[in-house]
Amino acid sequence: MLKDKIKYEFKNKVLLRKALTHSSYANEQRARHLQNNERLEFLGDSVLGFVTADYLYNQFPELPEGELTKLRAAIVCEQALYEVAKELGIDGAICLGHGEESSGGRQRPSILADAVEALLGAIYLDGGIEPAREFVLSFIPKSAERARQGRMFKDYKTTLQEIVQKNRQETLEYRLAGTSGPDHDKTFDMELLLNSNVFASGQGRSKKEAEQMAAKQALALMGYQ
Repeated sequence: MLKDKIKYEFKNKVLLRKALTHSSYANEQRARHLQNNERLEFLGDSVLGFVTADYLYNQFPELPEGELTKLRAAIVCEQALYEVAKELGIDGAICLGHGEESSGGRQRPSILADAVEALLGAIYLDGGIEPAREFVLSFIPKSAERARQGRMFKDYKTTLQEIVQKNRQETLEYRLAGTSGPDHDKTFDMELLLNSNVFASGQGRSKKEAEQMAAKQALALMGYQ
């Protein structure tokens, strides 16, 4: 069971249910006034970033700031959290709407990665920072080792950011250009703006994935791939 894998017993079971409720399911169950996991995801994302940074800072005192940033980005990226979700069995526990279910939502990286962050946010609200830290540390060390060995998803956004930052006059921005498809199967189009001009674009099943694809295209255009 999920609670056995996360090694945490919720005092407030409503928080756990909310963490595992996708917006597609909540929208279909409006009469029951269910809340989805998006706010918990927002909170969990911040907790994850802090705990990961704290761990890496203390675990790798020899690494400079730039290397720590790249390592953290690889550990908390969508693909890495998707793998964590699969190991925890979140794909079998999350509540999805019929449309999302039928279109393969249980295997969609963006949905499962967001659910990991939502679960972390729920643990933090229910028990405080220490249980939340313990949850993060149950998977961060292994992810950090895999990242250092180059066996994790490449973070194109961080790589591009480092290149652009070498010239302080350059500015980098991502902008949503549009979406297509039904609510349960959206495709996001992101534009990458360099010095306020559209330089590259990318598509993905989530905004994060689309941003990565836009950054990948930009790197290719700049001759870094």
